[in-house]
Amino acid sequence: MLIQDKIKISAVLNIHNEEKQLEDCLKSLNFVDEIIIVLDKCTDKSKNIAQKYTKKIFEGSWHIEGDRRNLAISHASNEWVFEIDADERVPKALAEEIIKTVHINHADWYPVLVDNYIGGKLVKYGWGAYFGRSAYPGLFKKNCKVWGKQRVHPQINLSGKKGAPLKNSIIHFIDNDISGLIKKLDSYSSARAKDILENSDGGSFFKNITRIFSRFWKCFILRKGYKEGKYGFIIALFAGLYPILSYLKAFLDENKKK
Repeated sequence: MLIQDKIKISAVLNIHNEEKQLEDCLKSLNFVDEIIIVLDKCTDKSKNIAQKYTKKIFEGSWHIEGDRRNLAISHASNEWVFEIDADERVPKALAEEIIKTVHINHADWYPVLVDNYIGGKLVKYGWGAYFGRSAYPGLFKKNCKVWGKQRVHPQINLSGKKGAPLKNSIIHFIDNDISGLIKKLDSYSSARAKDILENSDGGSFFKNITRIFSRFWKCFILRKGYKEGKYGFIIALFAGLYPILSYLKAFLDENKKK
């Protein structure tokens, strides 16, 4: 392919105190033409690391995850955008597939498969229901993806034609151990509780109780979490507990104010 035919790609990242992860992530982005980094309430050395790889750095403080993600996308100079988090890595095979995909250009956005690791163990099954992801719309044309206004796990509005999932997976180091997953559950449910208080969309106590079982079933059985043994059980359990914990935190916080 001739140089003048090259289609350029922008990579976008949102960072909060990721000095331990960031450099390895940025090294794996050597196939893109531009990197945009949004630093959200960073107090560590993330900015110093980011400056070695890009000049397009934007700092601030955001309460809404979707707002900062949309900001990063808005600063992309190229038609194609690849969205990645600091705890993720792009293997060479995926990088080559991304370049090939944007040049073939049969669609407007493509799902990217995810290989999730807990510590050094690859956990392939059971993810979903807001507590991990097996795939995400990570490669897209700039105006085809807009994040919602939620604090955690924002809704995603996609437009245009969906492409087939890429064949190669991104590597995601989701946490070091089970203790890290517990901390994530606490953090995610606290953020969700604030959304519930603002929007009154938490559902009823009974409905959230039923979600414990429906979400556990979905992750452990339908998404084959049982293949992962105890890891699959924990993932399904935490996915089930997330709605009821969020609801109870919102309910108790509201009662404190009365």
